[in-house]
Amino acid sequence: MSGLLALLDDVAAIAKVAATSIDDVAAQAIKAGSKAAGAVIDDAAVTPKYVHGFSADRELPIIWRIAKGSFKNKLLYLLPAGLLLSAFAPWLIPPLLMLGGAYLCFEGAEKIAHALGLGGHGHEDYPDRENTVEDPAHLEEQKAMGAIKTDFILSAEIMTIALAAIPESNIWMEGATLAMVGILITVAVYGSVALIVKADDFGLALATRGRIGILQALGRGIVRIMPGFMKTLTIVGTAAMLWVGGSIIVHGLAEMGWHGPEEAIHFVAHAIGQGQGAVEWIVKAALDGVLGAILGFILIPVGEKVITPLWRSVAAKAPA
Repeated sequence: MSGLLALLDDVAAIAKVAATSIDDVAAQAIKAGSKAAGAVIDDAAVTPKYVHGFSADRELPIIWRIAKGSFKNKLLYLLPAGLLLSAFAPWLIPPLLMLGGAYLCFEGAEKIAHALGLGGHGHEDYPDRENTVEDPAHLEEQKAMGAIKTDFILSAEIMTIALAAIPESNIWMEGATLAMVGILITVAVYGSVALIVKADDFGLALATRGRIGILQALGRGIVRIMPGFMKTLTIVGTAAMLWVGGSIIVHGLAEMGWHGPEEAIHFVAHAIGQGQGAVEWIVKAALDGVLGAILGFILIPVGEKVITPLWRSVAAKAPA
């Protein structure tokens, strides 16, 4: 009996350790995932355009197909690559992180430039791009593959930012945390996209089939607010990209030995906030965003004349 009790004690101890490890992984995943806010919001804002123009019954299948591609991007390709970097070339993570931050700044600035009519294409296709696809099945295939390729870039940013935010630990803990980040973010992004895409249909159904006036009014309200909601989501996503991208660059420069920008931002934030944590955070985020926007506008010519054409050429040749 004493042997059985000892065995049960050992099992309970192992279960407790396992539960603690799971809690640690979940906590680290949430913390690391929050660092990638800019790319996550941008992903949610961008994806609905890939189902625009399709019949309502094809919207959810297309989103599910893109979501499966996103899981594959994160878990089969980017997760092993991130763990290899962490194990054998951790010195590469800060430069890659800064590269991702610069891309976020470029994307955010390009969206602003496009909205102001100053050039830039945002996520829209180039006006001279040929689009002669007429077969709906072929068009759906083309749109889904294009979305999955775009997701690979955004997922690479998310996973790199998350990897840098994970405290140093063993490879299994890092792998489990990265996997959880990838799963949670993909579910959150594409679940949100599905809700956004079907919100109009849901609102229209309530407005036309609701049995009581309050449901009909709710439906009409949903239909009216969705265009504004999408614009707001795009604005918030752009601001988040510039803030996250700018903060990554500033922190990366400090790690490389140039502390001037980081110290200047902290000084101004403290001077304005006067010890009020929330105010200091807002000021710091705003200054990071301004620096991100400046860098992004500097990068627009480089991105549009060199990087974007190169990426489109590679993506066009990539196997489906």
